[in-house]
Amino acid sequence: MKLEYSLPPLENGDRLTRDEFERRYAAMPQLKKAELIEGIVYVASPVRVSHSQPHAEIMTWLGVYKAVTPRVLAYDNPTVRLDGDNEPQPDAVLRLEKGGNSRISEDGYIEGAPELVVEIAASSAAYDLHDKLRVYRRNGVQEYLVWCIYDRQIHWFSLAAGEYQPLTADAEGILRSRQFPGLWLATEALLAHDLAAVLGVLQQGIASPEHQAFVQILVET
Repeated sequence: MKLEYSLPPLENGDRLTRDEFERRYAAMPQLKKAELIEGIVYVASPVRVSHSQPHAEIMTWLGVYKAVTPRVLAYDNPTVRLDGDNEPQPDAVLRLEKGGNSRISEDGYIEGAPELVVEIAASSAAYDLHDKLRVYRRNGVQEYLVWCIYDRQIHWFSLAAGEYQPLTADAEGILRSRQFPGLWLATEALLAHDLAAVLGVLQQGIASPEHQAFVQILVET
């Protein structure tokens, strides 16, 4: 008689290969978010509104940019296969459809490093600004934005010579993406959840010559 064994559930702190992580994750359809970071499993807790509201605002910001920028794609909570020990599920991703460092696998996952990853973190003590940051940097994620909701801080890093350098806001408090021209962020407005003001500044970025030139390049590619 053949005995049937069920897969163990994913548990925080498990040390797994990426293949085993994916098998266990697929066997738990009720689980909405789990990540493999440096071979260690992290299972997310139920999502509070303190996380879901910033998440929705970030997705709106990215979605508006994507809507007017051809061949740029936005994703909400996608699983990203980075390497054998790392399969994060970032809150948001922006990537180039063509010419970037990532692709969509045959089974529907992002493989490789997207151009921009966004995470919503509780504070600067979260692993988003430590272990995850090192993983994204090592794998060549060009820009990494972390919104620390309790610290009321936004960190936006750009990869240069293998290291993350913080982007600096201009005199009006606006951060500007280097990878996606015209993707402008009004930091104080976002921290205040003033989405109308955030989108107003984004519209200025979209109307800028740098964004128009970027769109032309994307269309011609």
